[in-house]
Amino acid sequence: MTVKVQHRRFTVKEYAKMGDAGIFAPGERVELLEGKIIAVSPQNPRHARRISRLTTLFVGLFGQTHEIRVQLPLTLSKFSEPEPDFALVSFQASDDAWRHPVGADLVLEISDSTLSLDRNKKARIYAQAGIADYWILNMAKKRLEVRRAPGEEGYSNLTLLTPGQTISPLAFPDVNLQVADLLGNT
Repeated sequence: MTVKVQHRRFTVKEYAKMGDAGIFAPGERVELLEGKIIAVSPQNPRHARRISRLTTLFVGLFGQTHEIRVQLPLTLSKFSEPEPDFALVSFQASDDAWRHPVGADLVLEISDSTLSLDRNKKARIYAQAGIADYWILNMAKKRLEVRRAPGEEGYSNLTLLTPGQTISPLAFPDVNLQVADLLGNT
């Protein structure tokens, strides 16, 4: 006899109640992705350095108009509340949020051990939420993967950039960022 295993999807509201009830261990890092609670791996030193350095860079460049959300939740659907490494959220969008912001002008993931998750599941979630500018810092290949033109199935535009090239966020076309500066000494 075959038993059919059914998975139960959690909503953002249920996930919030679990957090409020103390179900997750203190300091435990988790995300809600498509109704599944995903454990987030601990940061390695290289990842932590990139977070620190990019926080300084982004606050200096975008901090007058945007909240620089570092590993903080975005409520993107009834079933998804990811915590991207970076999200640039306008102050108004952040202030108007009932729980967490529901979008961002730019989302960036620093990817060393989570590349498959960032390219697939997270890219789909961000695209379905209409995030127009999604970047992955691919630490292993030393390149920036820029995804744009979101749709229900994902992003229809992918550009791969390497050190020596520049990129401008869609929300800040006058700001030119050096890919080498984003990657640092990887």
